[in-house]
Amino acid sequence: MNITIFDKTILQVEKYNEQEQVRRSSLKELIALGVNPYPAEEYKINNYSTKIKQEFSNNENKLQEVSIAGRLMTKRIMGKASFAELKDSKGRIQLYFNRDEICPNEDKQAYNQIFKKLLDIGDIIGVKGEVFVTKVGEISVLVKSFKLLSKSIKPLPVVKKDTDGKVYDEFKNTELRYRQRSLDLIVNDESWSVFEKRTKVFNSIRNQLNNKGYIEVETPILQPIFGGASARPFVTHHNTLDVPLYLRIANELYLKRLIVGGKEGVFEFAKDFRNEGMDKTHNPEFTMLEFYVSFKDYIWMMGFVEQLLEKTAQDVLGDTRVNYLENTIDFKGPYSKISFFDAIKKETGDDISKKTEQELLEYCSSKGIKFEASMGKAKLLDAVFSEFCEKKLIQPTFITDYPSEMSPLTKKHRSKEGLTERFELFINGKEIANAYSEQNNPIEQRKSFEDQMKLAERGDDEAMIIDNQFLNALEIGMPPTSGIGIGMDRLTMLFTNKKSIQDVIFFPQMKPENK
Repeated sequence: MNITIFDKTILQVEKYNEQEQVRRSSLKELIALGVNPYPAEEYKINNYSTKIKQEFSNNENKLQEVSIAGRLMTKRIMGKASFAELKDSKGRIQLYFNRDEICPNEDKQAYNQIFKKLLDIGDIIGVKGEVFVTKVGEISVLVKSFKLLSKSIKPLPVVKKDTDGKVYDEFKNTELRYRQRSLDLIVNDESWSVFEKRTKVFNSIRNQLNNKGYIEVETPILQPIFGGASARPFVTHHNTLDVPLYLRIANELYLKRLIVGGKEGVFEFAKDFRNEGMDKTHNPEFTMLEFYVSFKDYIWMMGFVEQLLEKTAQDVLGDTRVNYLENTIDFKGPYSKISFFDAIKKETGDDISKKTEQELLEYCSSKGIKFEASMGKAKLLDAVFSEFCEKKLIQPTFITDYPSEMSPLTKKHRSKEGLTERFELFINGKEIANAYSEQNNPIEQRKSFEDQMKLAERGDDEAMIIDNQFLNALEIGMPPTSGIGIGMDRLTMLFTNKKSIQDVIFFPQMKPENK
């Protein structure tokens, strides 16, 4: 079995630019002076930039000696006195270096040689000193001693500000920011705030589910059968067992097997993988929250999701309203509800609920909707909805009662022929969540899987495969259950006012660089 392990272009010898060569020379000089540029021992800190600014009220109330550490972001040499800016894990603070404070004896090497000549922007240093306020009112640290903790041998992008606060040479190239996330996080303070807010979104939802008594679990990422969604998987191979395995496209079927096992509710923040296209709302690796609650239905789930997202907005933003691009989204319930076919009729004037597959093909052709020969009725219906309805759904809206062809894991509607008990939540023109009254009839579920296999035989490479282990669990007996999947990356985009999924994933997948 031939496997290409990596792109051979990464083996190319790196060529150093002038600044990198200078920094390597500085590195050698530091070592010659007896300075270890990468010391191993702990550097004890007792404060942070933001805490210092909060606690220090005036020049008379000096803090005890502070010990902080971080990255050198600016350096302004002014003879025997200099100013610098240090960025730690919490924020930034000004440093004041005075030669005679740092070097009270005749030997001035620490200041004249090490600080002035051999420390570079980007170096990580530890600083001990006293806090004071400069003549212009800026809280600063008077450096008594400093220590190099890590030498930076690649230069940072230099972002400059003038006296009016205008910024020049910002590091805003999106492709470079995504490829070099470390630099992005160092230079652009706003990038960290996005991911801190992402954590708050996850924590709020996790806490709400924990408070309900639901159990957070883990299910397999490598699966012998991919299922739980209609998507093309990534395929790998297990050498010892000599079998193909798939990166999961969803964790639904495993979570429902746990419901069979007897818990009231289970949930997982799952990394899923789909071998599909990439755009501003799709990354091949993404995070999905799925949770399942026994003895509930999709009507209960609609109410629960309204409460969940309203509370999350309050926790993260202190308000139910979110400013997203040109719209203001309000997460306060109740949300609008409209059935799948009624939504299409509202936008087109056409009732397509009774159309056959052939009639849908003709309808799509007449409306200029792109389709392929392998597409069955489900995908044709989805194409119509996507074309005419999705972009109109700005405020949180539940689209309900999907046709059975589009919902192979869902219970048939209790009173509407040909429909299922399913909803999708749309916000700002994008699907955010998908939920069902879960199919727990093993005979009906097997029939739905068999229908999916027929689509696969027609060439639909996103059709589901029969999962006999899951069917075996259903045959043991699964209680009435409602389940939902929420796209956490898209939800985070809304809370952080970002229009690209790559802005809310630390390391998004990128096209290979042109070498």
